[in-house]
Amino acid sequence: MPKSPAPNPHSGQDTQSIDALFRDAGLVRNLRGNAAGVTRRMRLERATAEELSPAAPVPRIAANGVQWLAVRGWERTPWLWHGFSTRKGGLSRAYCADDAPGELNLGFTASDDRETVAENRRRLAEAVSGDAATPLVTIRQIHSSVLVHATGSDSVRENPHNCRVPGDGSSSLGSKGDGIFTDEPGLLLGIQTADCIPVLVADRKRRAVAAFHAGWRGTVKRIVETGVGRMRLEFGSRPEDLIAAIGPGIGACCYAVGEDLFSSFESQFRYGSELFREVYSTDPVRTRYPMLFLTQRAPGHSPIGPSLHLDLTEANRRQLLSAGLKPGAIKVVGGCTSCQTGLFFSHRASHGHAGRMMSVIGIRPS
Repeated sequence: MPKSPAPNPHSGQDTQSIDALFRDAGLVRNLRGNAAGVTRRMRLERATAEELSPAAPVPRIAANGVQWLAVRGWERTPWLWHGFSTRKGGLSRAYCADDAPGELNLGFTASDDRETVAENRRRLAEAVSGDAATPLVTIRQIHSSVLVHATGSDSVRENPHNCRVPGDGSSSLGSKGDGIFTDEPGLLLGIQTADCIPVLVADRKRRAVAAFHAGWRGTVKRIVETGVGRMRLEFGSRPEDLIAAIGPGIGACCYAVGEDLFSSFESQFRYGSELFREVYSTDPVRTRYPMLFLTQRAPGHSPIGPSLHLDLTEANRRQLLSAGLKPGAIKVVGGCTSCQTGLFFSHRASHGHAGRMMSVIGIRPS
């Protein structure tokens, strides 16, 4: 009796299933029989930096001179304090020209005077809450997915790391993490940024709030998605009751990255490749004479286009959607810290010599 032929791995159902796996991974199978393993990611959408640059929002100017950003529509929740600072309206002189007005650096950086920063923090608290003495609670940020629950006692507690300036009305918990949340009134929770994405979340029914610091590492580790889950666990929050705001950070227009970040996001999120764009220079010389600017450096590591750019704002918006929030409940404030340095501090644009902005949220006491 003749033997059945051996299955052909290059035909029929086996091939179809392999092709399906490749499509799900964003890859294409080599169909020409050349060297094995020749696959590549599918072509990304292309754009210029100008096309991706978000509009800068118009700041509010408080009576004390602080310029800060509010979320449109959130004023309809009267118990909610919130705000995103800019670099304008403070006393710091460490990061501005000699003849420029003082700036609102809110980080205890090595270049700035601690008492000046403390006064800037009081001014921000006053601008947002109406009272300069409102306790401002922060954490030691480490680009993680670690979350910290703040309580009323934290606002007056000294900590072993000497992070508190006596009399400034603010307190660092000493705890390491990148998300902070509470359901206790009277506290302002603060997250510091200078390019990373700040995200504020509020539960309209349970009166609970949270603030998240989402750089690319925290985003890959799902800091925002994890934080919403923690609010559900701690406070009984329901996603349909949550509102969220994504504040100013480095935009896709300016955030050139390497292939390693593409691989990290693509491996963690089914929509990972959708967060990236290939950005081309609009320099007319480079456009007309591209051969003069050839480079062997990887995308994102060369000043010459095309370069690979990551949209961190969209990445965190997708996480909020994955956590169950409604699209209309998520507000994107706008602004790119890297290309709008007149309004924002940017670590990347200033090559590391930058102040810090702060995003705050809290519950107004009854």
